[in-house]
Amino acid sequence: MTPSFLTEEGYKKLQDELDTLRHQRRQEIAARLREALEGGDIAENAEYEAAKNEQAFVEGRIKELEIILANARIIEPGAALGNRDSVQLGSRVTIQIEPDEPEVYTIVGAAEANPVDGKISNESPLGKVIINAHSGMVVDVNTPDGKMKVKILKIE
Repeated sequence: MTPSFLTEEGYKKLQDELDTLRHQRRQEIAARLREALEGGDIAENAEYEAAKNEQAFVEGRIKELEIILANARIIEPGAALGNRDSVQLGSRVTIQIEPDEPEVYTIVGAAEANPVDGKISNESPLGKVIINAHSGMVVDVNTPDGKMKVKILKIE
């Protein structure tokens, strides 16, 4: 299995989600299923179908989280600090895509990525090309809209 690179915060967030799904959502869905079954004919019971679909989704997410957490490798908070010369997992990177303003991202594993929160995956198109890049470098990123040039301004 491929390791899931997570910060300690990301690991805790996924563990909390798993606990909620196991101990709260499962019970809520079971209650909905019991109610729907008490309603009589399940063949035409929309509430029963909706609860079964939600149960399948929750169980799938539980399995997914179990796999991610079982294969987790924690990104040490200071790990990237030892190598500020190049972008690594855990690095905080300031980049600029001309003519836009500079943007700051932290490089994390795919399971924790959330660009809106400033966390990009090392497996994303941008993450792949800036890993091991040095401050001052300009790299080409392939996107669905074509290539874009990204300048690495600062690595922390």
